[in-house]
Amino acid sequence: MKLKDKVAIITGGSKGIGLGCARVFAKYGCRVAIASRGEPAGRAAEKELADAGHTAVFLATDVTVEQDMRRMVETTVERFGRLDCIVNNAGWHPPAMTIDQTSLADFEALLRLNLTSVFLGCKLAIPHLRKTRGNIINMSSEVGLIGQAAAPAYVATKAAQVGLTRALATDLAPEGIRVNAVCPAGVMTPLMQQWADTQYDPTEALKMVDAWHLLGRMATIDEIGEVCAFLASDEASFITGQAICPDGGATLGYRR
Repeated sequence: MKLKDKVAIITGGSKGIGLGCARVFAKYGCRVAIASRGEPAGRAAEKELADAGHTAVFLATDVTVEQDMRRMVETTVERFGRLDCIVNNAGWHPPAMTIDQTSLADFEALLRLNLTSVFLGCKLAIPHLRKTRGNIINMSSEVGLIGQAAAPAYVATKAAQVGLTRALATDLAPEGIRVNAVCPAGVMTPLMQQWADTQYDPTEALKMVDAWHLLGRMATIDEIGEVCAFLASDEASFITGQAICPDGGATLGYRR
């Protein structure tokens, strides 16, 4: 129970990696605020954790709206009395597009969703994390470190998350607040399935992604949740400013 009595906010917590984080954090005794835009999925995630005997609350939140983000943090602290961790996970990977195909409006919208929301989540959480000497986890991506074809806007947002993580780790270390980024490679999520369903053969498309990893498969959402739970716990008390890359050997595979 390494997160017993801790309180965490997880944005995008109703599905995909966010749901994996919510499940694992709750398993280790954390009280979890599941922040997401979609109410049916959010309520389902809340019920799943409650039925398992855990403490969780769904908070309807559009991370691109400042007032929603403020309410998310304030409601969590009012409900649970403290805040120990925020996992800034909400985000989106658009379809493959070169810079010629990416409009300025599309680029700025993705910045707002993937980067500005992370900045705002950190900014609003920090006053409460100072009281608990808590920590921040920003969900970046392996491609933020190594690049990706036909994804200039997405890669830019994910690389910027890593830069923000390191800047905040530098500033907040004297106050005991740790800040880290997690940079997964392929993870089997609903978004990954949606992408596969657009391909000629969805099954073969997923097999192709599996093969990019030396371990022969993508990560599960709970495996990424375990990485985040470790970083949120006292077990990671000497880790800050890092970009942790749970990639199943994918980076090495590209070199092969």
